[in-house]
Amino acid sequence: MSALEETIALLSRMIAHPTMSDRGNRDLVEFLAIRLRADGARVRILPDATGEKANLLASTGPEGDGGLLLSGHLDVVPPGEGWSSDPFTLRREVGRLYGRGACDMKGFVAACVTMLPRLAQRGAPVHLALTHDEEVGCIGAQALARAMAAEGPRPAMAIIGEPTRMQVIEGHKGCFEYTTRFTGRDGHGSAPDLGLNAGWAAARFAQRLEALAGELKAMRPEGVFDPPWATISLGRIEAGVARNVIAGQGAVEWEMRPTCEAEACHVKQALVDHVETEMAAHPGLVIETECFGEVAGLEPRAANAARDLLLGLVGGRPGLVPFGTEAGIWQSLGMDAVLCGPGDIAQAHRPDEYLEESQLAACLDMLSALATRA
Repeated sequence: MSALEETIALLSRMIAHPTMSDRGNRDLVEFLAIRLRADGARVRILPDATGEKANLLASTGPEGDGGLLLSGHLDVVPPGEGWSSDPFTLRREVGRLYGRGACDMKGFVAACVTMLPRLAQRGAPVHLALTHDEEVGCIGAQALARAMAAEGPRPAMAIIGEPTRMQVIEGHKGCFEYTTRFTGRDGHGSAPDLGLNAGWAAARFAQRLEALAGELKAMRPEGVFDPPWATISLGRIEAGVARNVIAGQGAVEWEMRPTCEAEACHVKQALVDHVETEMAAHPGLVIETECFGEVAGLEPRAANAARDLLLGLVGGRPGLVPFGTEAGIWQSLGMDAVLCGPGDIAQAHRPDEYLEESQLAACLDMLSALATRA
């Protein structure tokens, strides 16, 4: 059986596992662990607090630091409506592989599992990191990164196989998501001074976010991203229960997408100052922010061994993407990181998601070439 046919057969088995983030992934993790151990890999399974989900770290080649990390996530988004066939049964049709997760990103994972025995010949450590909950804030990758920082391994380079049509991608913005909640004191709308209106506090917070968005735009009017500056988005604002009742509760759901850590720090400090001022000016007002995920961006760097290695294998020019990935997490551990994977992001998160067989074949060629390049 060719490597392509072997990978497609494995992908079919993987797609049959509905690994949405609101479900567990242990069945798929155990299935892959058996396959990887049979191929000679050293496998660690790292469960989350519930025990229903787990990360998997498979290693081959010599032990020790350095070498290469191949990174993929096992979770998929819910299939939704509009599919032409069962989203969890692989459908092969006219050079396309249809199924939820085929493109994002079980195809890359299947290719890595198939090629890991050959990658063992590289002469340097090769690790395969398979994570849970990437789609809801890269929760699994953050947990795995903490474990690797404490216990190792410490690879030198990381390749994250998100769908880029096999283009080498050297940068993307971060994605930080929050809900800020406001607690005041409700009362009759005819006597506003007897209450403490959380709605006004939410509105002032929203105005501060808008002002900060303008500051970020002025800080970086030009650059490599589109748009060049860090962005802030106010996604949802709510307060109160009725027009004639002083709003005792309020909330603002918002996000920022920084191009670098300094911009995120600027926004956070500005909002800490704003909240302290607000609570001092309005005794009894409580403002609390819940973080739903702070996923670091992938900062383009002049020196990037992973980028240079892959450009030598697949050619082309390095690019940037607007979507977030786990790459910044690995970069924060000191790895040179890039994205390069099969498929088109335009096919992700939609009905009839598919991966072109030619893209999967190109990924296998890249992994095969990696086996001979240290």
